Amino acid sequence: MKAIHWSLLFLAFTLVAGPAAEAADDTIALPSGTELHVRLTTSLNTKTNQTGDRWMGRVIEPIFSGGREVVPADSTVDGHVTYVKEPGRVTGTGQMRVVADSVTVPDEGTFAIVTSLQEAESSQGAKVKDQEGTIQGPGKDKGDTAKSAGIGAGIGATAGVIAHGGTGALYGAGIGAAAGAIRGMVKKHKGVVLPPGTEMTFVLSRTSLSKQAPVSHPLVINQ
Repeated sequence: MKAIHWSLLFLAFTLVAGPAAEAADDTIALPSGTELHVRLTTSLNTKTNQTGDRWMGRVIEPIFSGGREVVPADSTVDGHVTYVKEPGRVTGTGQMRVVADSVTVPDEGTFAIVTSLQEAESSQGAKVKDQEGTIQGPGKDKGDTAKSAGIGAGIGATAGVIAHGGTGALYGAGIGAAAGAIRGMVKKHKGVVLPPGTEMTFVLSRTSLSKQAPVSHPLVINQ
């Protein structure tokens, strides 16, 4: 009876501990506030992208936990666009928000992540402006407005000389400068452009990564 009793206990322990051990293998513990440094492999643009569009990137710096590398460099990161605002012509710059959804670790699988964008280093002048991770475009170049005003003044002065002689140049220059300045103001602001190679820093909101079930369909990226 004792042999049967211990056999039943061992069987019960195996049934309970087995799934728990497997679940432990499906989770990676991380320090609070862990940063995820990503380099874009696709492009993002307020002109062409919409809310829900997918993007992809690669991990730049490995992540360590408990003295071992748990997310090596070059791991794949998948995310999506959560908000897009196109730039206006007179006021308002282009804006975009993105999040990272998962990281795929070679030989380990794909892990779900919850993140917030902290920084984006774009060669096109876009930058993160608030705690929500909103990426803002550079806006209009003030030099463009000044240039337009200068060109307008020159054209106006020439037209004034032709129409009214020397004194007409002053009036023509003033009218031309005003017209050029208005043209510069109406010129559309620049949007958010994040080309491949843009480096972004995300902060992980959870202290663990949970493995996702395999995805049976391919990920579609809107370029």
